[in-house]
Amino acid sequence: MDKRWFAVRTKSNREQVTAGALLGQGYETFLPTYTPQRTHATDRVKPKPLFPGYLFCRFDLQHRLPILQNSGVVHIVSVGKVPAPLLDEEVESLKIVIESDAEIDRHPSFVAGQIVQLTQGPLMGAKGTIVQSGNGLLVVSITLLQRSVSVSVTKEWLESAVVAN
Repeated sequence: MDKRWFAVRTKSNREQVTAGALLGQGYETFLPTYTPQRTHATDRVKPKPLFPGYLFCRFDLQHRLPILQNSGVVHIVSVGKVPAPLLDEEVESLKIVIESDAEIDRHPSFVAGQIVQLTQGPLMGAKGTIVQSGNGLLVVSITLLQRSVSVSVTKEWLESAVVAN
């Protein structure tokens, strides 16, 4: 059997229950979680899924039907109609990070051409298109008076913008 890691889309807020059910069926699962930083000293903080709505499961692609029949599973992440396996190295690296004592936080991934809005910093409220990324800084092009300007901003200032048609 050729067991590979696959990303499994779960029903909303059902990651933990679905991972437990798949584990009970004999599948190897991995649900990466992180503990968000507390905003107040009195806040109770519990681990949250690092990738909400997803878990990882290792299985033979030819025997995926029992996974799909699990009530918490929406689908196996696919390219077209073919489930796409994850790279073992990526899953193993993520496991190392999760098992470490390092402080983990989620960060969105931005790609060139993506429209973003600045939600913090001196340019808060501006929208633009990502030109390139690197070294923790992004260059955003903002159209102003039918001209483009570029500005370096930190990733933490950005969020994906909703584009109106």
